Amino acid sequence: QVHLVESGGGLVQPGGSLRLSCAAFGTDDSINAMGWYRQAPGRQRDLVAAILNNGITNYGGDVKGRFTISRDNAKNTIYLQMNSLKPEDTATYFCYADSILLPDPYWGQGTLVTVSS
Repeated sequence: QVHLVESGGGLVQPGGSLRLSCAAFGTDDSINAMGWYRQAPGRQRDLVAAILNNGITNYGGDVKGRFTISRDNAKNTIYLQMNSLKPEDTATYFCYADSILLPDPYWGQGTLVTVSS
């Protein structure tokens, strides 16, 4: 079992930056990827970024070049550095950890990011 704790959301002006953190508590050797999804009211939940156990990263189309996902294995924590934020980035951001042995991933509680002047 893995419990994910997110932090770092808040209100920021367009063009600003935020850094999200997701700390994983517990042990599950079947985890093969971690990352972030986001969901705005009335919209689908979309992939933002993912990082595999081998360090390979993937990004959703409209964040590529602005967001960077990273991992600190010693702290069991992943980070999402968000730069050049736009109003359309406004959403609740959910950390996830994907297990090859479970049909559904572990999910964090979500942290709200609001980009507005």
